[in-house]
Amino acid sequence: MERPSRTYCRVLTIAGSDSGGGAGIQADLKTIAALGCYGASAITALTAQNTTGVRAIHPVPPDFTTAQIDAVLEDIGADAVKIGMLYSSELIRAVARALRRWDARNVVLDPVMVAQSGDRLLRTEAVAALREHLFPLADVVTPNLPEAEVLLGRPIRDREAMAEAAVALGRLGSRAVLLKGGHLEEPESADLLYLPVQKRTVVYSSPRIPTANTHGTGCTLSAAIAAGLAKGRDIEQAVGEAKSYLDRALRAGAAYALGRGRGPVHHFHRFWE
Repeated sequence: MERPSRTYCRVLTIAGSDSGGGAGIQADLKTIAALGCYGASAITALTAQNTTGVRAIHPVPPDFTTAQIDAVLEDIGADAVKIGMLYSSELIRAVARALRRWDARNVVLDPVMVAQSGDRLLRTEAVAALREHLFPLADVVTPNLPEAEVLLGRPIRDREAMAEAAVALGRLGSRAVLLKGGHLEEPESADLLYLPVQKRTVVYSSPRIPTANTHGTGCTLSAAIAAGLAKGRDIEQAVGEAKSYLDRALRAGAAYALGRGRGPVHHFHRFWE
């Protein structure tokens, strides 16, 4: 039988599993599929969680996570890689070794540290390993303000401090930094994309959407950026398209009730609405 000629745009997500389905691997795979790409996964941790919070975390041994990465990349390959929850420094180092071994490209790093419920998803001792081993491998890193404060060890309270923080984060080695400004709670939610080589900042600003259904927004955005890069978009275009997708998913998801806490965004709004 003749081998088919069509190929997929492939995205590998390396992240934790969310039993509630709103964040983590589940949100990543929904996003990747909704944006027309083929998603594969390497699970780093199992979590027992729902819309109200994280009840338990069961880390996957680092060698088993890297076995998943190896199995995917040696056969299916990946046009982009999204990295989410990693939990420990041992796992961070193992993932970095695997990505270097496979010469992974279009790497999007979401430095997940704390869930929206306030539950910690990254051990304190692992922050330094994240900076040292994964930032230099990343094409785009996507911290929110609390994560940036931990990474830099200083408060970020306004737009000026955001701009300074984006530049400081850019010195850690990634090709681009998308610093998410939602925690400033201004009428407009502004994210800053800093491109260190060009020493240029692009601002993506949009009105706030009145909704409590924001579970998994960071996972969704970073996965959407990875999908854009997998399809051949440049970083600016991939970020812009990902922001537009997340905005529409938030608006569509605001109309739904799911669970007793923070519900998810509507990943498949284009197909269900």
